[in-house]
Amino acid sequence: MSITIDEMASFCKRKGIVFPSSEIYGGLTGFFDYGPLGSEIKNNLKQAWWKYFVHDREDVVGIDGTIISHPKTWEASGHVANFDDFFTECVKCHERYRADHLIEDVLHMDVAGLKTAQLNKLIKEHHVKCQKCKSELAEVKPFNMMFTTFIGPVPSKEATAYLRPETAQNMFLDFKSVTETGRVKLPFGIAQMGKAFRNEIAPRNFLFRCREFEQMEIEYFIHPDKANECPFLDEVRRHKLLVYSAELQHHKKEALEMTMQECIDKKIISTAWHAYWLAKAHQWFVSLGADAKKFRIRQHVADEKSHYALDTWDLEYEFPFGWKELQGMANRTDYDLKQHMKHSGKDLSLFDEESKQKIIPHVVAEPSQGVDRAFLVFLYNAYQDDKQRGNVVLKLHPTLAPFKVAVFPLLSNKEELTSKAREVFTSLKTAFTTFYDRTGSVGRRYARMDEIGTPYCVTVDFDSLDKQDVTVRDRDSTKQMRVPINELKETLRRLLAGELAFSKAGTPFEPKKEVP
Repeated sequence: MSITIDEMASFCKRKGIVFPSSEIYGGLTGFFDYGPLGSEIKNNLKQAWWKYFVHDREDVVGIDGTIISHPKTWEASGHVANFDDFFTECVKCHERYRADHLIEDVLHMDVAGLKTAQLNKLIKEHHVKCQKCKSELAEVKPFNMMFTTFIGPVPSKEATAYLRPETAQNMFLDFKSVTETGRVKLPFGIAQMGKAFRNEIAPRNFLFRCREFEQMEIEYFIHPDKANECPFLDEVRRHKLLVYSAELQHHKKEALEMTMQECIDKKIISTAWHAYWLAKAHQWFVSLGADAKKFRIRQHVADEKSHYALDTWDLEYEFPFGWKELQGMANRTDYDLKQHMKHSGKDLSLFDEESKQKIIPHVVAEPSQGVDRAFLVFLYNAYQDDKQRGNVVLKLHPTLAPFKVAVFPLLSNKEELTSKAREVFTSLKTAFTTFYDRTGSVGRRYARMDEIGTPYCVTVDFDSLDKQDVTVRDRDSTKQMRVPINELKETLRRLLAGELAFSKAGTPFEPKKEVP
């Protein structure tokens, strides 16, 4: 069952996952705080990304750059001149709109890449009005989305700085330092996670479009002459994705499922490296339980591409409010390094041992995604309104679950049971994030854990006192097995790692079968 984005926001607030920021003052549009459960899920998500894309690889290193950089950074990158959205407002009630979103909502048209004059023409031709009071709209104007601040005690033009609108530029600013100290050689990537800020005209759809958000990003550098020499391509050649090329969009056709090798052979994706990173991004989501069929990759049409991009693809997810971008992945070539060389006067080239010449590496792909949007994907993928149980079940992957295990005494008024349950809880909490609950009936406690995504519940009953075993209950199937206490930690470890599964009959557990 799919729920609306407003219903998801309500669920998150009710369960302590995400709250509106500054709510006691009426909130602040486009800003959200992660609650006790949400902060755990979010941290788990970020750690999983870092492990997959940094720790498990030999060709990617990480940095943690500042939120405020030298102001010339944003002149060099083109953000001061080009980082615009299109703004209109009602002439009567002054309700403000992002023009392209308003047209898409009212006319159900794809207007990606259209400029000011084209948007104004559509609004006038189709008589698009203010959605609040039905009055006329003012002319569409460009609006730069960077937040401005000042460095030092006296605000002035010379002291003007910006909160970063993306994390990418830190990787370019630190490129020379990383290559001199990080023991890296081409091809290699620089990864970073951190906050970014965009003064969105009309934030909407809960966590999907915020003014303060977090990114997980890699800038992957290659030799400029080796865009198709990807040594990892065999890992993804047969990987299938729903592909929505610029040509298919132009001819108003549906996306097609293709392998990465087909995309390369047909020159739909221009480089092997780009195809590789698109597949890896998709595989990361699927490895954490996301439904592979709800994703597609969409190529930017010519008028839509950023000023720095040779080719750009978005990894998109089918939300209840439509196909939306999760991750933008542009082939930035040598644009950024050249721009920073030009504006800083510093040499950011590398010496190529093979040609005995200096080269400027190309960024062949930049897997860049929002933490908050990924968070929303996993919530939607996990959310199930189980009519049989009579409650929501959040079927999060164990890696993402805020608590891995919950421990209950069968009865809360029996000291021998609560004492034993606390003993089991204490032994488990050193290995897993574990929750102890003695309030209400066991059935209600199971339901509470289902609703926040806890994979396994452990119940201590009277048999536990005599037999030194406990009941382990599986969140997804509700099956229960008895496990000796002295084997409990290892059994849970194997269940959480996917090495064991609850069996249908016979032995209590069976080895987890690999999905082909």
